[in-house]
Amino acid sequence: MERVVGVREISAGGVVYWKNGNELKIQMIQDRYGKITLPKGKMEPGETVEQTALREILEETGIVGAITEPLEIITYQFTLTNVGLVDKEVHYFLVEAKSGELQAQVEEIRGVEWLDPMNAWYQQKHFGYGNNDSVMKKALHSLGYEVK
Repeated sequence: MERVVGVREISAGGVVYWKNGNELKIQMIQDRYGKITLPKGKMEPGETVEQTALREILEETGIVGAITEPLEIITYQFTLTNVGLVDKEVHYFLVEAKSGELQAQVEEIRGVEWLDPMNAWYQQKHFGYGNNDSVMKKALHSLGYEVK
């Protein structure tokens, strides 16, 4: 049986956090479909997944970050008109906000905000994409929060 090979697309992004003393905030974005999600985007030729993640976070949210650790690689498939089946691979990292001004890239997303960790988890569970649950859970665990 012949296997139809689709298009492979690699993206990268992250769970961005900001820490000031005991205060911790998690960055969440609202995408163009109104869903709560994480900043991410397609890898460009010559980039590493780490460079892609940091570039996309900066472009989408205005925040310059530094990767603290890799979190997870999510894979899924979807069908694109005139292309067919796309094998998507998204590399997520835990990223500490270092500088910049929080500002949504209006061409790509509807909004971006800083939330306390438990509110970020609530938003993710109720208004986010299910395949990001484990990414957020791992990020919160690394930052000292346990969620179910």
